[in-house]
Amino acid sequence: MARFSAFLDANVLYSMTQTDLILEAARIGVYRALWSEDVHREWMEKLAESGRDPQKIERRRKAIDAALPDALVAGYEALIGSLILPDPDDRHVLAAAIVGGADVIVTRNVRDFPEDAVAQYGIEVQHPDTFLIHQRCLNEQLFLQCVRRVRRRLKNPELTPDEYLERLRKAELVVLAEELEKVKTLL
Repeated sequence: MARFSAFLDANVLYSMTQTDLILEAARIGVYRALWSEDVHREWMEKLAESGRDPQKIERRRKAIDAALPDALVAGYEALIGSLILPDPDDRHVLAAAIVGGADVIVTRNVRDFPEDAVAQYGIEVQHPDTFLIHQRCLNEQLFLQCVRRVRRRLKNPELTPDEYLERLRKAELVVLAEELEKVKTLL
């Protein structure tokens, strides 16, 4: 199992393109993913608000948990009240990251987790694009294998490497897409 641990905020689990890549990277051992019941509740509510089928949302949650059964962090609730963040509603993320032993919180809302609030716990905060670039740099072959697997699993419709890179751009993984453009024949 990978030692480097990343706590995934709910906003990282909205986009299927982003979620598939981030979770596949954890599944094949690029890093160890962590999340909490509160994170599940948040992304599921967001998808439900957008009109998604509740049964499909629940199936997705079960598939996520089944793919990485050791990712769920529990027992962090007592810590929430002692933490200070710009948005009190984000304290559960930091609390679960601390209890889970995360090295990094991966979130689209980097500004909501100021360095002075999280560094004291030995935690960094990274945007998903930055996080995935770092994972690629740490183990390029394994990361490229991950990208290939995710792209090749897409069947409806199948995507060429160029089409997949465009999906990454639309999912706001712009820097990653630019970097992968250089090696797209390997995808």
